Amino acid sequence: MAGGMPLSFCGNNKVPSAYSVDNGVLNNGCFVDALNLVPHVFLLFITFPILFIGWGSQSSKVQIHHNTWLHFPGHNMRWILTFLLLFVHVCEFAEGIVSNTIMSTNHLHLFMPAFMGFIAATTSVVYYHNIETSNFPKLLLVLFIYWVLAFITKSIKLWKFAEFGIRFKYLRFCITALLVILYGLLMAVEINVIRVRKYVFFTSPQKVKPPEDLQDLGVRFLQPFVNLLSKATYWWMNPLIIGAHKRPIELKKIGKLPIAMRALTNYLRLKDAYEDQRTGEDPDRAPSIWRSMYKAFGRPILLSSTFRYLADLLGFAGPLCIYGIVRNLEVENNVTSANKNMENYFGVYFMHTTELLENSSVLAVLLFLALVLQRTFLQASYYVTIETGINLRGALLAMIYNKILRLSTSNMSMGEMTLGEINNLVAIETNQLMWFLFLCPNLWAMPVQIVMGVILLYNFLSWSALVGASVIVLLAPVQYLIATRCMNECVHGCMCVALRWTVMDCRPVQGEPRFLPIDCWR
Repeated sequence: MAGGMPLSFCGNNKVPSAYSVDNGVLNNGCFVDALNLVPHVFLLFITFPILFIGWGSQSSKVQIHHNTWLHFPGHNMRWILTFLLLFVHVCEFAEGIVSNTIMSTNHLHLFMPAFMGFIAATTSVVYYHNIETSNFPKLLLVLFIYWVLAFITKSIKLWKFAEFGIRFKYLRFCITALLVILYGLLMAVEINVIRVRKYVFFTSPQKVKPPEDLQDLGVRFLQPFVNLLSKATYWWMNPLIIGAHKRPIELKKIGKLPIAMRALTNYLRLKDAYEDQRTGEDPDRAPSIWRSMYKAFGRPILLSSTFRYLADLLGFAGPLCIYGIVRNLEVENNVTSANKNMENYFGVYFMHTTELLENSSVLAVLLFLALVLQRTFLQASYYVTIETGINLRGALLAMIYNKILRLSTSNMSMGEMTLGEINNLVAIETNQLMWFLFLCPNLWAMPVQIVMGVILLYNFLSWSALVGASVIVLLAPVQYLIATRCMNECVHGCMCVALRWTVMDCRPVQGEPRFLPIDCWR
């Protein structure tokens, strides 16, 4: 931009056409953008006094007594949609800044609504967090009004774009369409909260008590109960970490585990999944422990695998962004002719969908966001797998010890093994199974990494990339045999001893294990 260029919301104020409404107010793109500022200003004007007045009292009360922490319906969905909304606003702001630099005069309406929308979205999630910790849902009506106003104003802008023939090949149209979808989904989340909690428009609001764990001040492990941002960053652990730097951590500082993470809870979950496989038609049919484990703990394993997939895919975003930055620095982009051809829509420049990714600054921001998200998803995957493995180990140990207490030592090993030796064997094998769950996401994450890596290398190196891929294919059977042998040795002993057979029945006969159809749980 040229130095000394005057600031103007609608462009050069010396040109009367920039503020002309002779063809209708909504046919002036600047006035439509100004209309989009109204919901953001409304939210900031209403929520800022509430946040500043009630922040101190509510936050101090929650830190001392956390029994008011209660998630409203759609809590995680609201946070995910808000994160997406913030990202789209950043893209909108970047598109407006780049478009403004191309034009001869400053057009603040290209990026100011995006900047105000980013501040309003951040304020909305902070406001929601404070309402949730205070358990006062009636104040959510302000957010509902904001989502409705934002959805209407963005829909008007999208409608005018479509009326003037602006379609998906322009980035501003795509961003506006995404904003309409996100505001509509957030409005639906707010309607669902009203429908479930009935805090307005209903005569009898629903009263919900916080979880039992939060009513017990001895429970200090709050990972399942904090908001999604604190879960992803483990922000709630800051007081514990800061206290650990000052003095050694005592057991009472850690507190009790939540009910869902205790051995008894996981034992009952696994036992119910195991017993559900028994049918009246075939009572002698032995249930599958693997199926029981999947039914009891399959959901967190799938969640961890999803996080791992996202982390692996985002791992390829970094090299691609660096490649784009290096390529863009070497190529000089001349946009003067494009600028002249594109100023026929509302008097401003409209960028193509791929043009924003040709800006090195934008790619640098995307590189930073990709690295942050990759580490966040990878850490979340590790946490879920480790927690699930520990819960599974506790459940299996409870089942095994429950069975051992019913049998005598002579019945279990024909007098050749003591009860202590059997307990030691069981503890070691269950620990190996726990470690198997820790590492099992690698089984289906590695093929995705290999396939994506080969595809990208083929696009850049052509047939030369297939040489490295052929080595991986040739070594895959050897790796499979080694992994299968290790897994069988680690898991087979625990399954035999704990669930279906005695120690003597599981001993190999002529190199093969001898399985007797003895149902130990009956």
